[in-house]
Amino acid sequence: MTEFPRSLQLTGASNFRDLGGYVGLDGRPLRWRTLFRSDHLAALTPQDQAMLADLKLGRSFDFRGEAERGAAPYALPGLTVHPLPIEPTVVQRMKELLIAGQKLTPEETVRLMQETYRAFVNDNAERFAELFAHLLDHDAPLVFHCTAGKDRTGFAAALILLSLGVSRDVVMHDYLLTNDLLRMEGAPGYGVPPDVMRVLWRVQEDFLHAAFDAVERDHGGVDAYLVQRLGVGDRERKRLAALYLQP
Repeated sequence: MTEFPRSLQLTGASNFRDLGGYVGLDGRPLRWRTLFRSDHLAALTPQDQAMLADLKLGRSFDFRGEAERGAAPYALPGLTVHPLPIEPTVVQRMKELLIAGQKLTPEETVRLMQETYRAFVNDNAERFAELFAHLLDHDAPLVFHCTAGKDRTGFAAALILLSLGVSRDVVMHDYLLTNDLLRMEGAPGYGVPPDVMRVLWRVQEDFLHAAFDAVERDHGGVDAYLVQRLGVGDRERKRLAALYLQP
């Protein structure tokens, strides 16, 4: 069975990686070079762009908010970009607290991040449902991303992997890979202290657990959430498996 490097090690997108190889339903691994997750694609070098062209990527799903997209737009030959905007509410909330004169601490930032992940579950379900509708349409290679490729993208990746039968432990392993890959030198400062930035620009198990806890509390589990909010029932999951798992 062919194995590929998970990280493509692009110069302009450090968190660009392949979801292939993870074991899903019936012991079948995800297909390589089909599903990718990433940070934003606006800083790609010509060499990076050539690498993506070789992958024959046809679709990009951009979770960035309107201002984020406007500040760092991109267009690549042969790539259709689908905006699925989820506004970065944690950043807005932090700005409001700073304007109010409140001192931001790492502990407060963890709490804000957990709130953000809980909000993904219900406030942004429509965007994740749109992503799944595209996934179900056909299996042309695709990438989904936000700015850092860690929070909005991380929850989306978790939902996709779980829908394909990947274990919760492996889902968490993939989620935490951001801490090994994402380079902080390109991080926006947001005017916050370095110890707060280290929380904001990394991922923690507690963040994703906050989303999972909301799924359990409000919907009775991932399977029910996929059906009730994302329109992904047994028939859709069988199609996803046929499209994205190896035979």
